[in-house]
Amino acid sequence: MARYTGPVCKLCRREGDKLFLKGERCASGKCAFERRETPPGQHGRNRRFKRSEYGLQLREKQKIKRIYGLQEKQFRNFYEKAVHQKGITGQLFLTMLESRLDNIVYRLGFAPSRRTARMLVCHRHVVVNDRIVDIPSYRLMPGDTIKIRERSRKMSLIHDAMKRVKEGKLVPYVQLDKARLEGVFINYPTREAIPIRANEQMVVELYSK
Repeated sequence: MARYTGPVCKLCRREGDKLFLKGERCASGKCAFERRETPPGQHGRNRRFKRSEYGLQLREKQKIKRIYGLQEKQFRNFYEKAVHQKGITGQLFLTMLESRLDNIVYRLGFAPSRRTARMLVCHRHVVVNDRIVDIPSYRLMPGDTIKIRERSRKMSLIHDAMKRVKEGKLVPYVQLDKARLEGVFINYPTREAIPIRANEQMVVELYSK
C-alpha cells in the first residue's frame, strides 16, 4: 500500500487522540483536533457505538503505526523482530521503533515532525558516526553520534526547529549539543521514558491471533 499523503489532521481525529504529526502546530490553538475531535467524514459526529476487543486492538495498532509514519509491512517486520528477542515483546517493539534514525532526528529537535525528519534523512542531510546515512529505518546503537551534514547546517528549516528545543525537555535517551547541531543516542529507552500514549500490548495481542 502506498504511503498516506492526505491531511494528517484527519488521522488524529480518526484515532481520537493527538498524534503530533505536525510538530508545533499540534501544540497550538490551530490544531484541528482541538477544534473538532469527532472522527472525519459526514457521519463522524453521529458515530456512537461500543468497539469490540478486536476494534480496540486495531485502533491501537493504527495509532502507533501512524505516530511513527510506517506502512503495514514495515510495522509488522519490527513486530516480528521483537517476537524473536528475549524480553517483553511490546516494550521491545516500541524500543525498536524509537531507535530508528528518523525518530531520533525528530527527538533531537533537528526537525519539527517525524515526516520532516524522514525527509532530512532521505535527502542526505544527516550523518551518523561521520558517515552519511539516507535510510530512515536505520537502527541506531547506543553511543552512536548523529549530526547535521556540514553543508546543510544553514537550512532555515533546521534552525527554526532548533529554536523550539527547550533545555531539559529532551527525552532522557538522547543528548544534544545545539551549538554543533550534534547529538548522541545514549541508550535504548525504557517504556517509561518513551513519551507516547499507546497500549502496545494490544498490538501484540492483535498480531498473535
